[in-house]
Amino acid sequence: MNGYERITAALRGEWPDKVPVMPHNFQMAAREYGITMDQFRRDPHAIAGAFISSVERYGYDGVLVDVDTVTLAEAAGVPIDCPEYQPARACGVRLKDLRDVRDLPPVDLRSAPRVQVWLEATRLLKRHFGAEIFVRGNCDQSPFTLAALLYGIDAWMTDLLNPRAEQHIHALLDYCTGITTQFLALMAATGADMVSNGDSTAGPDLVSPALYRRFAFPSEQRVVTAAHTHHLPYALHICGNTDLILDSMLATGADALELDYKTDAKRAHALMHNRAAFIGNIDPSGVLALGTPQDVAASVRALLRVFADTPRFILNAGCALPPDTPSANLQTLIQTAREFR
Repeated sequence: MNGYERITAALRGEWPDKVPVMPHNFQMAAREYGITMDQFRRDPHAIAGAFISSVERYGYDGVLVDVDTVTLAEAAGVPIDCPEYQPARACGVRLKDLRDVRDLPPVDLRSAPRVQVWLEATRLLKRHFGAEIFVRGNCDQSPFTLAALLYGIDAWMTDLLNPRAEQHIHALLDYCTGITTQFLALMAATGADMVSNGDSTAGPDLVSPALYRRFAFPSEQRVVTAAHTHHLPYALHICGNTDLILDSMLATGADALELDYKTDAKRAHALMHNRAAFIGNIDPSGVLALGTPQDVAASVRALLRVFADTPRFILNAGCALPPDTPSANLQTLIQTAREFR
């Protein structure tokens, strides 16, 4: 089997010949390719070149095309900062009063320059790899987190607890869902093999399971439905310990959950078995960036033993790899997966 076939098999619940690996390594790939994050985010050929070079160097199965977590927010009018050596980040808000949500103008992502860079990079990668390497087109943030970026995390978290704000909260979530699903449709047209979103502010580290179910879950479910309309599998990622909301995440209909290292892998296995593929969840900082190759091998073997009885497994870090992750550690992660029996 090649990389595309391994990951496709895992998503379908069929046994691949080896454990598939799809690292979240865009910052590491850019550094090893010799370009800054500013060069990476502005040039689709630089993005494609970095990932192609990384696949050739390490021999993993799938590329996770990611750029940053504020591309959609910028397209919706949020001011951003673009450090030369770090991913872009929000430095302001678009909406200062939640009551003004219905005055927000429509967003057309076809005219958003950085969205187009992301899409063109995915097209270039799919054209290069064809049916040899799996290409996952990440689509930035889910509606709940995008809403937090537009309104500001402090104001968003406060108003979630205000019953008088609820209609405006749902209006903002509807607005953001339109933006997220628009990106999914554009990404589907690139030929990507899979789409995904992150919902980093929706987990129990920041909101209760009840608030997640009330506000984040319905929009995530709509996004999954949109992905399936384009006949593509979908992965949902939420940072932090998601033990308390795993059932709800599965109920979105997502084909895969990409889970952080803080989530209990054994609990995830028990709940996800034959329902969705598990993607993750090696600690990206404590193990992959700061650990030894021996630490990496031990963590990978322990995780693979948990999921040894199911084909619905794709090895990855629990979140994005830091740019200075040692090459030997990524090599060890992949080699350990290749040799596992």
